[in-house]
Amino acid sequence: MRADRLVSLVLLLRQHGRLSATTLARKLEVSTRTVLRDIEALSAAGVPVYADRGRHGGFALLPGFRTELTGLNHDEALALLVAGSRRGAQAFGLGSALASAMLKVVDALPESYRDTAASVAERLLIDPETDLLSRRQVAEEVPDSIVAEVRRAVFAGHKLRIHYAAVDQAPKWRTVDPIGLVTVRDQGYLLATRSGADRTYRLSRVLAAKELAEPAQRPDRVDLDLAWQERSTRFRAGGDQVTVLVRVDPARREDLVGTALAVLAEEADADGWLRLEVTFQDSRHAEWALWQLATNAEALAPQWLRTSLRNRAAAVATCYGVSS
Repeated sequence: MRADRLVSLVLLLRQHGRLSATTLARKLEVSTRTVLRDIEALSAAGVPVYADRGRHGGFALLPGFRTELTGLNHDEALALLVAGSRRGAQAFGLGSALASAMLKVVDALPESYRDTAASVAERLLIDPETDLLSRRQVAEEVPDSIVAEVRRAVFAGHKLRIHYAAVDQAPKWRTVDPIGLVTVRDQGYLLATRSGADRTYRLSRVLAAKELAEPAQRPDRVDLDLAWQERSTRFRAGGDQVTVLVRVDPARREDLVGTALAVLAEEADADGWLRLEVTFQDSRHAEWALWQLATNAEALAPQWLRTSLRNRAAAVATCYGVSS
């Protein structure tokens, strides 16, 4: 909306002092022509914005001009700035709205707090894109138009029609009753019911969405945290799960447990290694998890897993064998 963009433009000028039309256009994600029209609109509305000509020129506000926004104390603003550094808003198509909100948060601070809150927030990093091993956390790309339609149906309490591509299935249209949205490690999910049964849909697999006028059949209140835990438990209990008995070096226990669905039993062997009974989603999951641990873990059962790991190790040995 233009009104929101005009407010954001004023806040950008307040915080940076002077910005060129090109810089403003980039930050607001519009054209320079749009920025120039917005500057004219602000001037006509009485906002004291002026232009500096020359190489280092740009647009600025007269000193002392302040927008009328509700003030926040230092810790309240810091909490919002830190929360705003998380990437969950991107999964729900709210990235640009979050950027605009953060501008307002900083501007709402008393002048004595403004610089310190922003600088303190720079020293806190939540969920970086890569971990210490440089493994990149790749956020799923979902078109904003689809996310916005899903979001509207969730908030309005209306039924939702989605064109959904389930794994190994042709995309199909289905009508659901949306419950809420959840983001986990930058992956967005829609919690819904369909014909009264719980359903969980990955947003990246929604190819199209249409909010319907019909009210959704859902409770007035929902505990999303509890709902997600229950669905996660059911998910882990389904599928072609396998149970594995494994010995593992205590130093690599967390690596094993972190990839398993559940630990059913655990005891220490005489040599200090740990013997665990764990479950994996399927046979490929089990083989992959044990292979990552190399000689720091040994699969004791079932025999098919031991055979698979031995064959894989033999193939690697052959590949790197000494050629004559």
